[in-house]
Amino acid sequence: MDLRAHTRKFTEKDNRLASLSYFGTFAVYFLSLYLAVAHADRWYVMLSAGAVFAFAAVRLYVLQHDTGHHSLFETRLQNEIAGHVLSPFTFAPFEVMKQNHNLHHSNIGNLEHRETGEIHTMTVREWKAAGFWERLGYRLYRNPFVLVPLGSAFTYFIRYRWPKNTVRFGVWGVVLHNLVIVAMLALLYWAAGMTGIWIWLVFSFLGGMIGVFLVYLQHNFEDTYWDRRPDLNPQVAALQGSSCLDFGWFFDMAVANITLHDIHHYNARIPSYRLRQCHYSLPPELGLRRIKFPEAVRALTLKLWDEDKKCLVPFPA
Repeated sequence: MDLRAHTRKFTEKDNRLASLSYFGTFAVYFLSLYLAVAHADRWYVMLSAGAVFAFAAVRLYVLQHDTGHHSLFETRLQNEIAGHVLSPFTFAPFEVMKQNHNLHHSNIGNLEHRETGEIHTMTVREWKAAGFWERLGYRLYRNPFVLVPLGSAFTYFIRYRWPKNTVRFGVWGVVLHNLVIVAMLALLYWAAGMTGIWIWLVFSFLGGMIGVFLVYLQHNFEDTYWDRRPDLNPQVAALQGSSCLDFGWFFDMAVANITLHDIHHYNARIPSYRLRQCHYSLPPELGLRRIKFPEAVRALTLKLWDEDKKCLVPFPA
């Protein structure tokens, strides 16, 4: 089967589907935030609405990721405008996020350019050569009870105020982005007081944790792919080095199909609203693995890349 030709069938953008996804997610985002704030004295309503808000925030981030690839709307200009509008709600300055993510795509699976990935991974050889403090720091970093909650708080609320490569890709865009976030929070405080701020903060943090969990699983699982040039195979790295998470149709919809990350890395021009159809129309003989939730949780115990065994492994005893 010509996989490249197959995926090309699903790269057509449709502004109707894109608008439904884009504006529909914004509607859920604002409505759930309103319900959580308006019913803050009813914990069951506030928690339910807050959970929906958290997933809507994740979905907005995924849609911004799509606009960075110019794969959501039909034209480049439409994607650029949509991506900038999304920035204050995702905490990610659009232009810098777009350029950093393109670097990630161009170096997927490359052991010599791991700095372009979202989650740092050491090799077994590097671990053996590391000193006590470096090992301790890496152990803490890869601990899921540190990585997921603290990673969420640090990345979205602190690191994205001045992301890596900001000087290279756009200082003033980042400054303006941060000023808009301040204005947005001031407006929320004016409308809903500290109750609104705290609800927004707590459930944005929850959305961030969901996002970090998904980002980790996208490239950190047992049979992932890493190699060095000239042996690095970009197509194998895209498919085998990226995961397909099989958590069910509803979860895929809730996170705009970012769970189907293998096909996305193979052809980033496929819109998020066509990824699921593209993936599940592939013949089984291709052998693309789908990771279910128990295996996803187990993946959190894998810490080091073993260059000899070609797999991700736990820390040595």
